[in-house]
Amino acid sequence: MSKRRTTRIAAVLLSGAVAATSFSAAQADTIEITPIEQVQGTGDSSALAGQQATVRGVVTGAYAEGGIRGFYLQSAGTGAQLPTGGSPAVFVYAPDEVSSVQVGDHLQVSGTVSEYYGLTQIKAESVQGLEEAAEAIKPLAISLPSDEAGREQIESMLVEPQGEFTVSDNYLLNQYGELSLAMGTSSILPGEKLLRQPTDVFAPGSGQAAALAEENAQRSIVVDDGATLNFSTAKNTTVALPYIDAEQRVSVGANAAFTGPMILDYRYDLWRLQPQGQVIGADDADIALAFEQIDNEAPQEVGGNVSVGSFNVLNYFTTTGDQLEGCKYYTDREGNPLTVRQGCDARGAANAESFARQQSKIVAALGKFTADVVVLEEIENSARSGQDRDAALAHLVEQLNSAAGQKIWSYVPSPAAIPADEDVIRTAIIYRAKTVKPIDESVILDDEAFGNARDPLGQAFQKVGGNQNTRFVVVANHFKSKGSNPDDGSGNADSGDGQGAWNADRVEQAKALVGFADQLKQSRNTRKVLLAGDFNSYAAEDPIRVLADAGYVDLGASADSQSYIYDGLSGSLDHILASPELAAKVTGQDIWNINAIESVGYEYSRYNYNITDLFTANQYRSSDHDPVLVGLELNKKG
Repeated sequence: MSKRRTTRIAAVLLSGAVAATSFSAAQADTIEITPIEQVQGTGDSSALAGQQATVRGVVTGAYAEGGIRGFYLQSAGTGAQLPTGGSPAVFVYAPDEVSSVQVGDHLQVSGTVSEYYGLTQIKAESVQGLEEAAEAIKPLAISLPSDEAGREQIESMLVEPQGEFTVSDNYLLNQYGELSLAMGTSSILPGEKLLRQPTDVFAPGSGQAAALAEENAQRSIVVDDGATLNFSTAKNTTVALPYIDAEQRVSVGANAAFTGPMILDYRYDLWRLQPQGQVIGADDADIALAFEQIDNEAPQEVGGNVSVGSFNVLNYFTTTGDQLEGCKYYTDREGNPLTVRQGCDARGAANAESFARQQSKIVAALGKFTADVVVLEEIENSARSGQDRDAALAHLVEQLNSAAGQKIWSYVPSPAAIPADEDVIRTAIIYRAKTVKPIDESVILDDEAFGNARDPLGQAFQKVGGNQNTRFVVVANHFKSKGSNPDDGSGNADSGDGQGAWNADRVEQAKALVGFADQLKQSRNTRKVLLAGDFNSYAAEDPIRVLADAGYVDLGASADSQSYIYDGLSGSLDHILASPELAAKVTGQDIWNINAIESVGYEYSRYNYNITDLFTANQYRSSDHDPVLVGLELNKKG
């Protein structure tokens, strides 16, 4: 069925009486009709489950393709007001009949009532058209209920959601064609439109964190595409991704405005809004939402005469998988290798073609990043592949300068003393030589606390033309991640307080970092220190608390954006913390939202996953973390 045809009939449905259908007419008054409201009932499951029922209603959504294989039926004339009994709408599972059904049809359906993973439905045995016209359905204009009972009351109804909506998650858009919206604003965090990670704001395990988690769940609703397709499997890659293309992005934080009605639905353990027909592509007529376009061409101005940033370069490996033995790959829809999955020490691109795409995005982003000193995470430790330890780092700087047309960037060389056992990824630091100059050799912290993480790298800088008073130390960090929950008695198992796994080790890493910074203050003759990077800890979690207790100020804690999104929740794993002496010199800060807020489909790692070509050699989704930036005013008088 044509999507354009579906929408035209929907317009008729909403404007007046519904005409008879092309189905063979049902024999009137020869069978007992059960009101759909009675099928639904007032509980969370139908009292008629397992029984036969015959219902009549108007089709509000139909899905002949895409896996749903059925349609929604709503009692004629309903929708103007909130139902006082059961919902007047129900899903009809009719894989054999749905190809003949169109939005606006007036039908009689007979079949067995059932609960399909929480959704009340009728498994059709007979679908017949009714000759008489039906009173039109009116979309229920309502602020979507936040509670289960309120949503059950309008399950499967055509609704026109009222109020303010913000895109809160788009990670599954590239896989299942779905995104999430946050409804209204937080009552716990006044003015907050997004769903905040509770431990980014409140102490882990606290009542406040629990309350925010509960509110997040109540404020969330999924927008689906009228299909159950998995776009990451080969057989579905020729169906264009819904809602987005290379130019039209749906970003977290964007305002979303409903331009038409949708159907409130419950599938895969979540409440969803389904379009009236399957959405195919970014401009399908069944799209009932308009999204604000967010463009972040460059970071905000942060002031000062020196700026420092942190940037995760997403496993930037010049050693590609095809140069090593044993690598296994993630592939595109045609089976071409894209990125290394396992089996070897490479972590990034599978081959030169894939690396070129990755590099084009990293260079585009760093070329617009205005920091004078940049801490890098997830860059290759080239020593592990038998090269100079700085080989990948040197190559990145060469590419940045080539793109700029002049030598702008330099890198901090590895020190003479290197830990014996390092990870295949490392931290690094690059800088603009016209603004700052390195003082003395860099130093790597070789401490057992970092046995499962990346060793911190410290480097002193001084403003060009400045004196001792303009000197400061930057320490690059990348703490242990929250994943791979251990069961080894180490105390690192996920305790359920919101901090994830390995928190005990991250706390020890924070303590070791404080000691390392104290040593650098003495050896580099300055008390001005910045601790920057990916701490894999949200702002209110224990490791950041350790650093705060040591006097360090989290410069991003008051920012109005966050650097990372996980499971629809926004928070900052990336931080720049300043010693008190340097915090007093801060002129501004920014989190440059170019990565975490964008669909993973734009990453080089998802190239050619779908018939929709999303790849562009720009800054958007160059990584999965957003860069963090601070400005400093350093002068000779201290």
